[in-house]
Amino acid sequence: MKRRMVMSMLAGATLLASTLLGATPAQSAQSAQSTDVPAEFGTDWHDPITAAPPVPKPSGKSCRVTVAEARFRDFTPYKGTYTPPEGCGDRWNKVVLRMDGKVKGRQYDRLGYLRVGGVEIFRTSTPEPSPDGIEWSVEKDVTRYGDTLRRGQDVEMLIGNVVDDTYTGIIDVKVTLTFYAGRRAAPPATPDRTAATPDRVLTLQDGTLTTPRNSERIVAEVYATGSGGGCEEYWYLSVPDPAPYSCKAGGGPYREVRIEVDGRLAGIAAPFPHVWTGGWSNPFLWYVIPGPRAFDIKPIEYDLTPFAGLLNDGRPHRVEVSVVGVPEGQSGWSAPVNVLVWQDAKSARVTGKLTVHKAGDLVNSSAYTPGSEHRVDTEGGHRLTVAGYVDTSHGRVTTTVRRALSNTSAHRWTDGENLDGLDATWTDDEYLTVDGPGPARTTRTQRTYTMDGTTTLGSDDRLRTVLTLGDRAAVVTSYGGRRTAWSRLDDTYTGDATWTVNVPRDQRHAVGTTSERYRLYGSDGCYDRSLTSVQGVLTEERSGC
Repeated sequence: MKRRMVMSMLAGATLLASTLLGATPAQSAQSAQSTDVPAEFGTDWHDPITAAPPVPKPSGKSCRVTVAEARFRDFTPYKGTYTPPEGCGDRWNKVVLRMDGKVKGRQYDRLGYLRVGGVEIFRTSTPEPSPDGIEWSVEKDVTRYGDTLRRGQDVEMLIGNVVDDTYTGIIDVKVTLTFYAGRRAAPPATPDRTAATPDRVLTLQDGTLTTPRNSERIVAEVYATGSGGGCEEYWYLSVPDPAPYSCKAGGGPYREVRIEVDGRLAGIAAPFPHVWTGGWSNPFLWYVIPGPRAFDIKPIEYDLTPFAGLLNDGRPHRVEVSVVGVPEGQSGWSAPVNVLVWQDAKSARVTGKLTVHKAGDLVNSSAYTPGSEHRVDTEGGHRLTVAGYVDTSHGRVTTTVRRALSNTSAHRWTDGENLDGLDATWTDDEYLTVDGPGPARTTRTQRTYTMDGTTTLGSDDRLRTVLTLGDRAAVVTSYGGRRTAWSRLDDTYTGDATWTVNVPRDQRHAVGTTSERYRLYGSDGCYDRSLTSVQGVLTEERSGC
């Protein structure tokens, strides 16, 4: 089964090279398992695999560095040092992170991070293992952290774990960085004249940020995850009083990740509703195909450029991230912050001003309807517009950010939660306009996340979960009113799995079918890949555009 995973990765890499990187094949090769499907899950299954594309890699010289190698059995972080590669220069076309992991026995899903020089460059969660053991890998483009990687740095990595007589799985990982020599191609001319990668990558110091005084673009990224084993791991299922449910939150399930600068709201975002590999009370949904973003947790991005005039005064400014809706005093969210900065090389000081700050009223309504089937209907949303200018060496540049969030959900359950269902949608629409010398650039990003699932527990202790998850995004970039680039992402996961609870592992008689289809298409080409797994066997692997 390990060999099949490697073959799948190679097939995906071939497809990516033939689509996103220039060619337009009418139909890529199709592969399918001829292995007989067992009547139920056994003690081994296919290694975890996703339909997402591997990171495209440029040709030419490359150098590889091992960043971390550790076996996690508790909550002791791995600590080491990083040294930049020799022989590939200090400016790179691309830098690709790869984590290879393996675990066997019995273990929960675990959340982990990797920090280099205090900068979090990777956040992940782990699959749950088979008794015979599994292996998996994750790739991520980390070119944006080049400023951090050009110098020797301390390294810290942690995948918090518990190993005892019951939970025996030790999580064994190795992380490498591969550096591809050469500079990235210059981006099209833009009003702010900034390059594709930032000049500096900063972290907060005691909750404060001090930017270089010639910063002309500032973007914060936040790796926000609800986790820790408590109710905030399943925040989308929480209900207000007086609804009789195991996870309570006074304001219901609406969550919003916000960032403030010196106490003033600077950005809002809808958190992605991650489902880890033990989620929805049914690990058999996730053994082979995880939910979207489970292995590569993407940060939320906030463009703080409208605040650059304030931040560029050489003094520390307080930057705080909070999550709306979390009950007071309750933990469960992690939200580390990196700040990416682009500098004006021809100016020692860039001045500016915040000119527009309009925050709409927060809408958050959760209505409980009692009955034989309890129900909570939620509607929430928020809007924020900020604008500001910076006076740079190439003229005045005005940045306007408009962001609008919405969330609707219907949560229904019976007494004892033997039936528990949710149908929810989150939208996060963002309009970014950069206007200065030359044509204005406008980027519109429309994000939509969906979750539609039901878990039922019968009188025979057979638990069944049927679930569909969606991660969608549409991005359009225009210059001077003319569309120059566009893309659409649709990553859809579906699963249906049943098992017997409250019995030893070998008596669960589990069955399950899961699938994922990942489609990404636009002005750069197309990628389309589908996977299906039945009782832990990969039965279909289809690629084509």
